[in-house]
Order: sequence, then structure tokens, then C-alpha cells
Amino acid sequence: QVQLVESGGGLVPPGGSLRLSCAASGSISNIYQMGWYRQAPGKQRELVASIIHSRSTNYADTVKGRFTISRDNAKNTVYLQMNSLKPADTAVYHCNSIPPMPGDSWGQGTQVTVSS
Repeated sequence: QVQLVESGGGLVPPGGSLRLSCAASGSISNIYQMGWYRQAPGKQRELVASIIHSRSTNYADTVKGRFTISRDNAKNTVYLQMNSLKPADTAVYHCNSIPPMPGDSWGQGTQVTVSS
């Protein structure tokens, strides 16, 4: 089973930027759709961005215009560029396929904290 390792999170002030990476232990080229999810304390996990192969992308309304998802199948990596960050973006960010891979496919995630 493909293992996913997220990185790139941190503490940034409002208006700042971060670039998250998700490295897969195996090939993602055959995975039709990949996504970035986030889970804030006390809230359910939500899908914020998705990408079909390296073409079509979709975003939650809350991040549209600020976040950009991309994928590099040759590197088995998915990225999330996050700009104009807001305190409401504070969460643990995970990547996974859509729908999520079966079994224990979720990685540790990477913490993003937006605060002054």
C-alpha cells in the first residue's frame, strides 16, 4: 500500500504563505484524483483541493483564489501552495486520493498554524 508523508507546515502570520508537499512511497501516476484535506480542532476533515492527473483542479470556496494544488507524477508528489493565509486555515493538512485509499492510508499530516 502506498504510504503518504506530508511536510511543509508551520507557523505563519496572517497573509503569509506556505507550500505543502505530499510524498508517496509508490507511484501515483495511476491514481485518477488526488486531494488535500484538512482537519481543524473539533471539526470534521474537509477536502480543500483536488486535482485530476495534472489537469483539472477544484477548490473549496473557502480557499479558492488563494490555494493552488499541483502534482508531479514523476516524483510521486502532490503540492499545495497556500497564499494569503487566514487564521481560519489553521488545521492539520493531509493528502490522499479521492476517495481515500482503503485501510490505514492516512499519513501523520502537517500542522499549519496561522497566527500573529
